[in-house]
Parts: sequence; structure tokens; C-alpha cells
Amino acid sequence: MAASTLTRKGQTTIPLKVRNHLKLRPGDKIEFVIESDGKVVMIPKNVDIHELAGMLGPARRRLTIEQMDEAVRSRFRRR
Repeated sequence: MAASTLTRKGQTTIPLKVRNHLKLRPGDKIEFVIESDGKVVMIPKNVDIHELAGMLGPARRRLTIEQMDEAVRSRFRRR
């Protein structure tokens, strides 16, 4: 597991092992997403989407387009 320390200014260094895995380079943008279970996912924004294929593994369940649309609608209704 790679670890890093947070400074007083809220800054940290992404460990080399993680930077290499995500193919991050100086100047790349990173997005942080907080998932419903509390996990935080770091997403490199300068990576070609095709390079991410297989990163998440197989889906736990399959949804129809209609089910996905309803999930999106219900999420916006809660806002």
C-alpha cells in the first residue's frame, strides 16, 4: 500500500508507485469522487478512456438503459 502525508496547507505528494500506475505526469488534472460508501476515488483526467478498460473489473449486476435512466432521475429528484 502506498501512503503519503498531508501538509498544513492540505497538500500531499502522490507516491511514485501510484503516479506510475495512473500514468500521471506533471500538469495532469486529477478528480476526486466521494462514493456513497465513503470511499474516495482519484480519477486522472488526462488519461485516454481506453486506457481505463478493465480497471474496475466486471459489473456486479447488469442494468437496462431504462433502469439507468430511472436511477439518474431519482438521484436528481433527491437534490
